Amino acid sequence: MPIKKVLVVDDSPTERYFLTELLTKNGFAVSAAESAEEAVLKLQASQPDLILMDVVMPGQNGFQLTRQLSRDPATQNIPIIMCTSKNLQTDRIWGLRQGARDYVTKPIKADELLEKIAALG
Repeated sequence: MPIKKVLVVDDSPTERYFLTELLTKNGFAVSAAESAEEAVLKLQASQPDLILMDVVMPGQNGFQLTRQLSRDPATQNIPIIMCTSKNLQTDRIWGLRQGARDYVTKPIKADELLEKIAALG
């Protein structure tokens, strides 16, 4: 299934703007959420083809939300790519164990992210 709609979940306005611009310029329809709670509300309204998930956020973090979404039958088939500044190998392994399909570290390289998205679609 080709990826057309992407939900960006990140508490940083700068990161949300960067990812939205990058994805929009490459033909994706993008919505954004600045918290896990807002992401859940957006997912109830409309399901994306992909979620780009930050880890460090106030309230519920990206690891917790990824685990929640990957265990919920309504959202378990939506691929998640973690996009985070947490760059330790243990963080990467933990993110993938929570249900993420891939993991990229900030600062995000546009070409790398687009390749990973293409590989999922």
